Amino acid sequence: LEMGSPRRLEAGVAELRLAGADAVVWACTSGSFVHGWDGAHAQVRALAQAAVPASSTSFAFVHAAKELGVRRVSIGATYPDDVARLFGDFLGAAGIEVADVVSSGIITAAEVGTWTEAEVLALARAADRPDVEAVLLPDTALHTAAHIPALEKELGKPVLTANQVTIWEGLRLADRRVNAPELGALFTREPVVQA
Repeated sequence: LEMGSPRRLEAGVAELRLAGADAVVWACTSGSFVHGWDGAHAQVRALAQAAVPASSTSFAFVHAAKELGVRRVSIGATYPDDVARLFGDFLGAAGIEVADVVSSGIITAAEVGTWTEAEVLALARAADRPDVEAVLLPDTALHTAAHIPALEKELGKPVLTANQVTIWEGLRLADRRVNAPELGALFTREPVVQA
């Protein structure tokens, strides 16, 4: 809750005013969805005071799912169960049906950052269900970018990860599209600029 407090975000906004950014996305999944739908909107409004389009990783998941036409998902979260379920609630408030939430019970980002490709793949497999259109792996501390093609090939469906959707959201807000299939199905939408 403290990570996403108004005081902390305001300090960042002051620096952003001087940076010349085209858009800002607060790269923290749990720090936004734990405040609920309304709280996450308030955070984005605070970020938009830098006079640029603003969003967060939690909203990036929502926008990415809608971009892909995904309506039913499952979640593979590194978080403790109560925190992971809050992400499911957040998605539900956006009209995305959550079929299941699998939690790994990890508390620290430092531990999540040590996960191997095999552990990431195991989490995605555990979360996958035949009746979902995508698997979501929240947590910006989870290293997934290099594994997205393998994850999507293994599951046969889009896999949306925190850092992947955060970058995509920033590009979307800045009105830029990049064709980068190595970053998954999300980065193969039209119109494209070849990366």
